[in-house]
Amino acid sequence: MSHSPPPSNKNNNNNNRPRPLSLQDVWFNDQDLKHVIFKMQLKSLSATASASTSPSDSPCERNKKISLQSLTVGPPAPDYTSLISDELLLRVFSKLPISQHVPNSLVCKRWLYLHGRLVQSLKVVDWSFVESGRVSTRFPNLNDIDLLRACIRGPRNSGIVVTDNKSLSVQVDDTRLSLANGFFIDQNDDVLPHGSVDSGLELLAKNYPNLRRIAVIGASENGLLSVADECRTLQELELHCCGDFSLKGISRCQNLQVMKLIGCVDGFYNSVISDIGLTILAQGCRRLVKLELCGCEGSYDGIKAIGQCCQMLEELTLRDHRMDGGWLAALSYCGNLKTLRLQSCKGIDSSPGPLEHLGSCLAIEELHLQRCHVKDKEGVEALFLVCENVREIVLQNCWRLEDEVFALASICRRVKCLSLEGCSLLTTGGLESVILSWNELQRLRVVSCNKIKDVEVSSALASLFCTLKELKWRPDSRSLLASALEGTGVGRKGGWLFKGLKCQRRVIESSTVGDTIQNSESSIDSKWC
Repeated sequence: MSHSPPPSNKNNNNNNRPRPLSLQDVWFNDQDLKHVIFKMQLKSLSATASASTSPSDSPCERNKKISLQSLTVGPPAPDYTSLISDELLLRVFSKLPISQHVPNSLVCKRWLYLHGRLVQSLKVVDWSFVESGRVSTRFPNLNDIDLLRACIRGPRNSGIVVTDNKSLSVQVDDTRLSLANGFFIDQNDDVLPHGSVDSGLELLAKNYPNLRRIAVIGASENGLLSVADECRTLQELELHCCGDFSLKGISRCQNLQVMKLIGCVDGFYNSVISDIGLTILAQGCRRLVKLELCGCEGSYDGIKAIGQCCQMLEELTLRDHRMDGGWLAALSYCGNLKTLRLQSCKGIDSSPGPLEHLGSCLAIEELHLQRCHVKDKEGVEALFLVCENVREIVLQNCWRLEDEVFALASICRRVKCLSLEGCSLLTTGGLESVILSWNELQRLRVVSCNKIKDVEVSSALASLFCTLKELKWRPDSRSLLASALEGTGVGRKGGWLFKGLKCQRRVIESSTVGDTIQNSESSIDSKWC
């Protein structure tokens, strides 16, 4: 008779092995240690109570004194960071991520001041922060100040925020939404007066002579003159709600390179900037590299003055322009212009004039049309003639961009990159007729153009796709959604869903109910099918 030893239970022994005690277990589970700590606390309390109480005190007064003594806070621990110099702490703080600047600045007053020295860009919300001079005390090394929100009086805790294409956002009351004049702010009451804005600019110019960028609303000539005289290194300026003669103040900004001029914004304010203001700007700021004009009026003379005086201008942006007819012909004076952007324009040029007198921009490289109305064929044709040497064309969410209008782009023979987005009226044939004539095309991007179909791509267009260096082809978003959901049952009016429900109901009813309920189930199925 053989005898086999019992199976070893090695795994169970390992599992039942007692876990070594940690410091936390010893601290909270050891009753002896708790008793010793309790005795030490009682001894310290009795010593402090005997020193502070007198024999003549009653038992109630003695208990009160003992309880007050137990609530007193001991002396603070020594601050070892006080031994480190400010320069060394600044070097340490500069290496930390920006997300930790605010929590670290709340440690003590010294750290708050040091973190203020690291801040170089600031958006001011309350104008009293500027008038009181606290901004220079709190942030002594600023070189970029945005005063747009501080220049508008309004509620700071309103849940209604009105914005205009990311250039301006204002918090308004619900009463402003029902104004009959169509403006969300009152230019006379809600915008700070010129005197307050000028005094604030003068104070900032004295405290920050190395200022490089400033954005302000409603500044007059005196305030801009103080900035121009004190801030010799000013390179970027953004002006809202100013007139023609206010621009005299920036005539002394010799190093100004980037200028953003906003005259009229629908729903916010209505200021007039005409050829007079554009000429003053051009004669005063001759080193401009980038210029953006929003809601500005003008004509051929204003654009010509900019082209002749600002010979270093490389990028020109016109947003919601109110130019008179014929302004396109003046672009030929911009000899170094490389990028032209038209944004939210209701028209290109109402009367461009004879095409043979338009001229062209020889150095132009990029042409961007974003959210523009391109129903005027004459204006679009004149634009492509002026920019016939362009290398990159971007058309985004342009209204009435049909095949006939897009066919005018064949004038530009040197296009290397084309980007189409949101052009819902352009068809596959219209796209093919133009890009096949461009022999230098290297990059193509087509997104959300619903009339451009994959099934309509010809063999010639497919062979062109093979030669491109970069291709992003997502024309029909609905077809992409349908192909991505194919086989999932989604988009078939609930067919797969109700089939699953029918199967479940049949199983339940066959096991619990009779033929009468099964007949009612079949009538429900026929209704959904």
